[in-house]
Amino acid sequence: MSSARPVLGFTCCHVEADGENAQSVIDRYVMAAMRWADAAALLVPAAPDLMSPRDVAARLDGLMLTGSPSNVAAERYGDDPSSGAAPFDKDRDAMAFGLIDAMIDLGRPIFAVCRGFQEVNVAFGGTLNRDVNRPPREFTHHAPEGADLEAMFAHQHSVMLTPGGVLARGLGCDGLEVNSVHFQGVGRLGAGLIVEAVAPDGLVEAVSADVNGAQILAVQWHPEWRTDLNTASQTLFAMLGMAVRGGSFAPGA
Repeated sequence: MSSARPVLGFTCCHVEADGENAQSVIDRYVMAAMRWADAAALLVPAAPDLMSPRDVAARLDGLMLTGSPSNVAAERYGDDPSSGAAPFDKDRDAMAFGLIDAMIDLGRPIFAVCRGFQEVNVAFGGTLNRDVNRPPREFTHHAPEGADLEAMFAHQHSVMLTPGGVLARGLGCDGLEVNSVHFQGVGRLGAGLIVEAVAPDGLVEAVSADVNGAQILAVQWHPEWRTDLNTASQTLFAMLGMAVRGGSFAPGA
């Protein structure tokens, strides 16, 4: 592509702003990726009625599926449409799943965080557990209800990286301490996804895939939070920078 820097697309969500509908991406996703992956940014609105995901995918060197307060609609993974935990954002669903398909067809990389991680699992035919803390697990994956933003992201646990996997090779370690800010998680793992990290209670926390030359890396935690203070998160975005330049997320991938 003609741009001097690779162009990374970011999925937007619907929010209400002063009584009007708005397209939104939390600043930290975009700023962390632009800084540490050294990429330009293009925000992709959740407007599937007005724009096909394929209209924009060809203009992207890579895609970042961001986190969101909303959840994937239950019918996307075969559950009762009336079930699930609000809020939902079905236009975000439509655009995100369309972009995943389009980027795979083009053989271009995808990096996914939190909701984006869950979207990847569903796109590959997996399901979601709508409350990973029920029944009670070894520990909770979310700070107590009512915690402020700092307390939410201070809630952490360890993850074990798959030996020889993309994350283990790229980060050069066998485990991490990560923030844990999610109620939902993987139920059934999507077909063809490779587990890259698990929590001590066995919950899948990261996956990868390589389909049609499209490299996919997805994590349940939030590496964009306080990236300047976390060298592993910086490295993760540097890996994304290599992937959108036509390389690999990790050596030998």
